[in-house]
Amino acid sequence: MRTGLATLAPAMLAMLPVGAPALAQAAPIAGTRLDLSVEGSVTRAPDLATISAGVVTAAPTAAAAMQDNARRMAATLAALKAAGVAQRDIQTDTLMLAPQYRYEENKPPVITGYQATNQLSVRFRDIRQAGPILDKLVAQGANQISGPVFSVANSDAALDEARTSAIATARKRAELYATAAGLHVKRIVSISESGGIQPP
Repeated sequence: MRTGLATLAPAMLAMLPVGAPALAQAAPIAGTRLDLSVEGSVTRAPDLATISAGVVTAAPTAAAAMQDNARRMAATLAALKAAGVAQRDIQTDTLMLAPQYRYEENKPPVITGYQATNQLSVRFRDIRQAGPILDKLVAQGANQISGPVFSVANSDAALDEARTSAIATARKRAELYATAAGLHVKRIVSISESGGIQPP
């Protein structure tokens, strides 16, 4: 997957001998300004998987729905702990209790029961365990699962490598243009960045 994409647009390099204004609020530049838009990218194998796992229960009363949900969620959390998932990698996303209604024509809605929802976000640092753990969660009562979504844990390092690649490309391309025009690169005037980590 493409995990790092640093786009530098523009990377501005001043070349002599003709004059041109710099960016707003910058001192005038004596020379020709060359604007370049380049990109650098790196590829990493995923080392982090994230799933959403939850328990949805329904019962005639709110208390019964919550009790059943709590029992199943306790079993789900125990299965995650037994699989070696650290507590810091488990986060509650949703905890909700909602009444369920029956609707009939020309009559007010009637509450028929309650639905309790408890949803977790779980990260797996050993992505090979994602599949087997999902099977265990289903066996323990988790009935609302999505994922896994794969990503890279240390994305900053990948982004920095992409930035370095982009700067090197900009310098090389500027030297190429300058040589072809019979000029030489004096200095970088400014660098701006757009883009970022691409989806897995």
